[in-house]
Amino acid sequence: MEQSQLTDLLGQMTLDEKIGQLLQITGDFYSDKAEERTGPMTQLGLDEDDLANAGTVLGVTGAEECRKIQTAYMKRNRLHIPTLFMGDVIHGFRTIFPIPLGLASSWDESAAETMARVSAHEASVSGLFVTFSPMVDLVRDARWGRVMESTGEDPYLNGKLAAAMVHGYQGDDLLADTTRVAACVKHFAAYGAAVAGRDYNTVDMSERQLRDMYLPGYKTAIDAGAKLVMTSFNTVDGVPASGNRHLFRDILRREWGFDGVVISDFGAVKEMISHGVAADERDAAKLAIKAGVDIEMMTVCYLRHLKDLIVSGEVPEQVLDESVMRILELKNDLGLFENPLRGADAEAERTVVMSKQHRDAARRVAEESMVLLKNDDATLPLDASRKIALLGPAAKSTDLLGAWSWKGQEDDVAALDVSLREAGIQVSTVDGDFDYLQPSDQAVEEAVRVAKDADVVVLALGEPSYMSGEASSRSDIRLPQAQLDLFKAVAAVNDRIIVTLFNGRPLDLSDIQSAKAIVEAWFPGTEGGRALADVLTGAVNPSAKLTMSFPVSVGQVPIYYNVDNTGRPYENDPEGKYVSKYLDVSNYAAYPFGFGLSYSKFEYGEVKVEDHEFDADNPLKVSVELRNVSEREGTEIVQCYVHDLVGEVVRPIKQLKGYERVTLAAGESRTVTFTITEEDVRYVHADYELDSDPGDFDVMVGPNSRDLSKAIRVHLF
Repeated sequence: MEQSQLTDLLGQMTLDEKIGQLLQITGDFYSDKAEERTGPMTQLGLDEDDLANAGTVLGVTGAEECRKIQTAYMKRNRLHIPTLFMGDVIHGFRTIFPIPLGLASSWDESAAETMARVSAHEASVSGLFVTFSPMVDLVRDARWGRVMESTGEDPYLNGKLAAAMVHGYQGDDLLADTTRVAACVKHFAAYGAAVAGRDYNTVDMSERQLRDMYLPGYKTAIDAGAKLVMTSFNTVDGVPASGNRHLFRDILRREWGFDGVVISDFGAVKEMISHGVAADERDAAKLAIKAGVDIEMMTVCYLRHLKDLIVSGEVPEQVLDESVMRILELKNDLGLFENPLRGADAEAERTVVMSKQHRDAARRVAEESMVLLKNDDATLPLDASRKIALLGPAAKSTDLLGAWSWKGQEDDVAALDVSLREAGIQVSTVDGDFDYLQPSDQAVEEAVRVAKDADVVVLALGEPSYMSGEASSRSDIRLPQAQLDLFKAVAAVNDRIIVTLFNGRPLDLSDIQSAKAIVEAWFPGTEGGRALADVLTGAVNPSAKLTMSFPVSVGQVPIYYNVDNTGRPYENDPEGKYVSKYLDVSNYAAYPFGFGLSYSKFEYGEVKVEDHEFDADNPLKVSVELRNVSEREGTEIVQCYVHDLVGEVVRPIKQLKGYERVTLAAGESRTVTFTITEEDVRYVHADYELDSDPGDFDVMVGPNSRDLSKAIRVHLF
């Protein structure tokens, strides 16, 4: 449709029809089974007219089902306005990729785009038009369960990966390419900074910190063209996001120019009553619509009260019209007025979903996402000629998909034991109940017996998937005690232990540091078992690096590499008393941001700059020679950090400003060059303006945020 036609359509709509466009309800309301509709309809006070006007549908998939619902909906809707099907496709539709925190460990934008491209293809042929991804919340507290959905603690890297995902979902022409879906950036804003790492909790920070560290990731995703933004559950400066005019009217729309759709998270509009900023649903509706929330997900504050608010003059009808127009424009951008069924295709669904091509892609990305944290005595790769025991609760588990794998099925997963045998590694396992939290005494005794007779033990440990994700915060981020007891019992008879980890967050691994090798596999997805087998056997040389720091102790949390300068810096005098530190543990992470090992060995040469001065017209060129001094090809992720020595406000001690994945053959060397511009060193000043400060900067290069080269001093004019 042309814009003039959309304007004409809006003019034909009654007030009730307009308000209906702002309602999102779940697909079961459209089911033919009365028992699935009666309860929810009564609960929310909906009638058939409401169903005929509800603008969007949540959580229904399947080409045939979506086509049936859309066809019936179009007949019931007076103006034949199509509905929108949306869903949580977070890191795969049916073919599940690694959780985003694992995916990010690849430091590979093409891997992020591949995940989104495959997800979009499978979701679109199955009837979906919109996915609630990417999540770009900056995260620094591993206690928060939803760190699994984020890409880590660095705003620069988060933005790069978010932009890649947006492009993977939407492509270059969303209107023409029906195998794509619209992307929804979430959760706006600062959801990842919940106090004490407790989900849904308050966020309390200065606006300058919000703008400097937490907002850039969202901004990058929006600049990449994301069509929607989702509100967060938390408060920002005491105001719940879903009623926060400053966030959505001032920053998102006026400053950033976002003209797409804003949707609440599930039930978030009504939750403003529980927050204590709305007395009732009427108040909540008024706050949300004035803040700029276009779609209310799964509560009916708008439906029940917006008409009265408009008739009474408390809310101008123009505000409603603006929201409705944004929703109509999104439907138009997807081509739904001409093709309301879009890409839903039952025949294509059977061939596209879980295709070999998609599973192969998921395996490749999973291989790139697994972090080798430790490898003493070159314990890995496995030697197939040795007697290998595979023990632990994750040895035979298919719980590898993670908590947000909505359509993923464990029946599609090959467990680690099966995958190792497929790879030609004969392993000894044990029968019995090897529960993650309470293994049977018999299983533990049998594991110890098998371990005693083995040359090496692969101990497969981790979290069950329900222990991370939404509403899964933990105060203790060690492995479950039963697994620590198992590790101790096995170590007493065989100290040649390789630990593999399936989990959704950074963990305190201090109790298992005597292991010879540790592989962080995350929740690696449908092909995760085979990918881990590839890494363990050496068929794949690990290259991944952490994007979120692993603490020595939960008492260090929140812990992150890009901390601010203090007046008594620990870095200058770690042994001093009157510095900012703990008495019982260092300030440093056990495994810092950017850390990860390889089966290859790399050496860094001297870091050089072309000129020690730069300005807005003349960028800084930083180079280093990287050499593979081992006998096998490998990939190293070279990282460049900058420290602004004197700023208007306190600056972090280092910030990532560039990275490059470099693959080198045995003995090969290459010069890696980074370009640092004046724009790269801008930050949010006290007046909230983005600018740089002329003066001195330190530039450092290395394999992670801790093990960096000697700083080179440069000057910005």
